[in-house]
Amino acid sequence: MFETTIAGSLPKPAWLAETKKLWPAWRASGAELAAAKKDATLLWIKEQEDAGIDVVSDGEQSRQHFVHGFLEYVEGIDFEHKVKMGIRDNRYDAMVPVVVGPLRLKGRVHQLEARLARAHTKKKLKITMPGPMTIVDTIADRHYGDKVKLAMAFAELLNQEARALEKDGVDTIQFDEPAFNVYMDDVKRWGIDTLNRAIKGLRCTTAVHICYGYGIEANLHWKKTLGNQWRQYEQIFPALAKSKIKQVSLECANSNVPLELLKLLKGKDVLVGVIDVASDTVETPAQVAATIGKALKYVPRNRLFPCTNCGMAPMDREIALAKLTALAAGAALARKRYR
Repeated sequence: MFETTIAGSLPKPAWLAETKKLWPAWRASGAELAAAKKDATLLWIKEQEDAGIDVVSDGEQSRQHFVHGFLEYVEGIDFEHKVKMGIRDNRYDAMVPVVVGPLRLKGRVHQLEARLARAHTKKKLKITMPGPMTIVDTIADRHYGDKVKLAMAFAELLNQEARALEKDGVDTIQFDEPAFNVYMDDVKRWGIDTLNRAIKGLRCTTAVHICYGYGIEANLHWKKTLGNQWRQYEQIFPALAKSKIKQVSLECANSNVPLELLKLLKGKDVLVGVIDVASDTVETPAQVAATIGKALKYVPRNRLFPCTNCGMAPMDREIALAKLTALAAGAALARKRYR
């Protein structure tokens, strides 16, 4: 009961990349960088195990960014001539690559980190990838001319890698879809269809992560515009409940999400965000357990998985580690309190 996990990303050590940045520059290159990525992956697996996390992640240590870490392995994308584009409904601007031809995978994307992690932990293993809608919202298109066609093309590539990851021994494959909280009508029109395409044929646990973003300035400002109740989930959860995805990861801790919305996910495992990644204040186990208790009013205990609100990539490493420890300790306390 209450198996713990994280949304995906963890801070990169200072010897691997710039710290406290969402788009950090690598500290090395070539073979030295490849070795450093392996070292960082093993380090964070050990840290998660020591903290008591039940379903561990590679921490996305081999990726500079959660979306572009996948795009770098796709043919048909021009990274040399990036363009400035507003993403997440113009919440912030980013320099993005451009789709200039038919999309194909160059080869395996996350094979090295997945096999490395699988060989060094007996815990359940999660690997994350960006979802089709979020990719489309983070790239310019000069080839397909249609968002749905482009998203479905990416969904097919994601499915290819997901099937291979399953063969590598990955237990959970999660697709990150922050765009689902922005384009709610499109989620119902075509976003869930592309998500279902991305998980087609998978037998492992599948998940989608939908939150209100990292603790960066643009996201914090956006949250202030959402009012006293954040009800974006209300528009998409009924459709997600009918989808083929098994788990839904969402934000709860220190947020204005009405927890009664969780009951709209009937039949799904719910990864309840009990750790606030937008604050450096470390939660106490009692606070974590209390959030779990509140969510239990709407989620069956066998379907509730305590998690972080979002990834921790831009966070201070020691604070992130302390929050992981609080997550595991809070879940342990909740097991005693709500058994």
